[in-house]
Amino acid sequence: MKKILIIEDDLSIAELQKDYLELNDFQVTICENGIEGLNTLNKGDFDLLILDLMLPKMDGYSILRSIQDEKDIPVLLVSAKKEEIDRIKGFTLGADDYITKPFSPSELVARVKSHIANYERIKNKFNKVKVNKLVIRGLEIHKDSRQVFINGKEVNLAQKEFDLLLYMVENPNRVFSREDLFEEIWGLDSLGDNATVTVHVRRVREKIEPSPSSPQYIETVWGAGYRLRV
Repeated sequence: MKKILIIEDDLSIAELQKDYLELNDFQVTICENGIEGLNTLNKGDFDLLILDLMLPKMDGYSILRSIQDEKDIPVLLVSAKKEEIDRIKGFTLGADDYITKPFSPSELVARVKSHIANYERIKNKFNKVKVNKLVIRGLEIHKDSRQVFINGKEVNLAQKEFDLLLYMVENPNRVFSREDLFEEIWGLDSLGDNATVTVHVRRVREKIEPSPSSPQYIETVWGAGYRLRV
């Protein structure tokens, strides 16, 4: 259930908003002044803020300034102010939408749904890109396409070479023995000698290291194994 915070000093308007939002399966909290609202927002985990501009103790613009770099949620301004300058000021301070009073409660609900859906779509897309693209200095690994780039130039790795490099990049600065890497990449039941790890490390170095004999990425930790240095 998505959580909405309403900061509105007119309780009749706030209760109307709450009723319509709760009918659409939102969980709603109401605060009637700016300071209480800001404190509640900072302490809670909300999915969207509905904010009046003209509030006692702290106005809506001040709240926007306070959360500008702190809260990453959609903000919907609801105000009796109808001048263009008020809209521009609100948008400049980070608001996502502006509705003037009086308004249609159904339209408010539709806008709330739209902003939450858009926010989640953008956030999920960003997270997917961030998760699927790993970057360490000039080394880039694209997990979905299984591509590797060094300073923007693609290098071709065999399947196990890629798996080995990806595993080490996802576990940076951790020392792995040859046995650890063999079991993780080739499997506990794989046939063969874990000396194959040494061979694959050498091949990966030849492809990604500017100087394989003095590696910048995959380091040898003498007597222990290998690590991917960040």
